[in-house]
Amino acid sequence: MMKLSNITKSYGAGSLVVPVLRGVDLEIGDGEFVAIMGPSGSGKSTLMNIIGFLDKQSDGVYSLNGEDVKESNEKQLARLRNEHIGFVFQQFFLLPRLNAQKNVETPLIYSGVSKKERIERARALLQKVGLEDRMSHLPSELSGGQKQRVAIARALVNNPSVILADEPTGALDSKTGAQIMELLTGLNREGKTVIIVTHEEEIAAYTDRIIVLRDGMIVEDRKVTA
Repeated sequence: MMKLSNITKSYGAGSLVVPVLRGVDLEIGDGEFVAIMGPSGSGKSTLMNIIGFLDKQSDGVYSLNGEDVKESNEKQLARLRNEHIGFVFQQFFLLPRLNAQKNVETPLIYSGVSKKERIERARALLQKVGLEDRMSHLPSELSGGQKQRVAIARALVNNPSVILADEPTGALDSKTGAQIMELLTGLNREGKTVIIVTHEEEIAAYTDRIIVLRDGMIVEDRKVTA
């Protein structure tokens, strides 16, 4: 369970302070499938960064499974990210000199996992996302959809409880984007909490709940009806 209470975030100092989030209250339960929407500058990416421990709120309380994380230091936040969050980004962020398998293995190196187990986990996840025949391919040898599948496998390799996806279909054509959304939907059905930042209504329609931000505040929070 994620609970955010009166979350604010500002950048700058003195007279140059720019407020980005203005008192966000939000609860996301285990196993939810949520879309965060809003125009450019609404604060949706900042909110995602706070949820994913990539940034800290200026004020307010953020608790994960009942534990307030505000006073956590960088090392503790890194541990929380590694244990609980899997990230999927629009631009994939694959390491260009590593093949698909090595890209998926990378997070496990920082977790101290043995080489044998790293290889086993990476291969199993690449099979899960339908890339068993692309394990030895470099990112330059993969299509956009294949790169995103590698990124999803990498996000899953530490078995996180939450998948955070920032515009995961933004660099893909509509057919490939639909395939990626079906994959994320399947992960949610398996019990993962999936949170997607998107500006596309057709992508948000895959989820069960849509949260809309405007000017740093939640202006709408609705269930998706079939």
